Amino acid sequence: MIELTRLNGDEFVLNALYIEKIEALPDTTISLINGKKHFVKESVHEVIQLITDYYQQIGTIDLHKKVVEKDE
Repeated sequence: MIELTRLNGDEFVLNALYIEKIEALPDTTISLINGKKHFVKESVHEVIQLITDYYQQIGTIDLHKKVVEKDE
């Protein structure tokens, strides 16, 4: 889960596994796989960093490395 801030200043937590795409339109827009959209104050790069940190925390990035190394 990642913590984000809506444009009105309200904070919320989003499950990063459901993110389909992130765009700057010019506000950062997060589209989920279910079609919902969230507009946040954080930049695209900040959201990507939060997602990367989350994936490392739950071990999915590490898991990918282990699978690739095992196959080599």
